[in-house]
Amino acid sequence: MSPELTLNLLAALSIGFLGSSHCLVMCGGIASALQLAMPQLNLLQQLKLQFMLSLGRITTYSLLGALTGAFGATVLVKLGISFFWLKLLAGMLLLLMAFYVARLWFALTLFEKLGAVLWRKIQPLAKALLPLDRSSKALAYGLCWGFLPCGLVYSSLGWSLASGSAWQGAMLMLAFGLGTLPAMLAVGSFARQLSQFKNNKWVRTSAAFLLALYALYTIAIALAPRLF
Repeated sequence: MSPELTLNLLAALSIGFLGSSHCLVMCGGIASALQLAMPQLNLLQQLKLQFMLSLGRITTYSLLGALTGAFGATVLVKLGISFFWLKLLAGMLLLLMAFYVARLWFALTLFEKLGAVLWRKIQPLAKALLPLDRSSKALAYGLCWGFLPCGLVYSSLGWSLASGSAWQGAMLMLAFGLGTLPAMLAVGSFARQLSQFKNNKWVRTSAAFLLALYALYTIAIALAPRLF
């Protein structure tokens, strides 16, 4: 694994973890509703179904990452769009993520409107799977859930366009999805403690600063061959 890919995966994991406060707002209501839609099962069985939900969601992220990675590496390049522009786009999206994590600018939420049309078509399929009384239904619902409009997901998919291959695009989105896992599986007091930690001003500011530095590094890597 190349150093650049390793850095990208660590960044994607961090973005998923730090951005999952947004996931709790977007998806927390759905997670709570799904909890109620589950039959009267014991805690272990409910946790198993919650895990299958997240497995389905992360699988969708990974598949979409593979598609966008392949699209960037083949179709866009064949159309004459060089990796310079794709890398530059990746850097700009990372910068937007930094602004989002710092809560300075929420431009990423504009992307959510783009996926609303697709989600309206998928949502009835997801509802037909309720109640979630077995693992296969939870997994299928999670696969649908992965299409829920989310600015962080869509911008990460834009980032995977510059990954260079389907495999690397899938790995980026897998890392992003794994980063969101703690917040989506957290319950009770642990969920509140995790949210308080991520919402701490210094934690957000430090994370946004590091992400902005990485964004500028990505932009510099894209520009370097043309400047030197």
